[in-house]
Amino acid sequence: MTAYSRELDKFAAYDAQVMGISVDSTWSHIAWQEKEIGKLNYPLLSDFYPHGEIARKYGVFREGDPIPGINERAIYVIDKTGKIVFAQLYELGESPDNQDVMEVLERLAPSAQSLVG
Repeated sequence: MTAYSRELDKFAAYDAQVMGISVDSTWSHIAWQEKEIGKLNYPLLSDFYPHGEIARKYGVFREGDPIPGINERAIYVIDKTGKIVFAQLYELGESPDNQDVMEVLERLAPSAQSLVG
């Protein structure tokens, strides 16, 4: 998640809003940033109550083992009309590469300055 903070200028060049969401509480988000990863420069939303409601709508709420009650790691790119134009699931320990998202953003905004590569 810190990789997105470091590259916010690249996302901004495509008029893209980065945000994170998890089923953890707002208070746990604050503690996590203060004690572990540092402040994120984009919104981190809480899907805590009703627990996992948004994750369920996107089909990424984990009901079963090995860790039930959390959301899967996923990235979505949603265009300005609200259409999902990119969706990718990742392993929980995996750090997704921003390159995939940048390529999608470039296709959505071909007149924007190319930042991919």
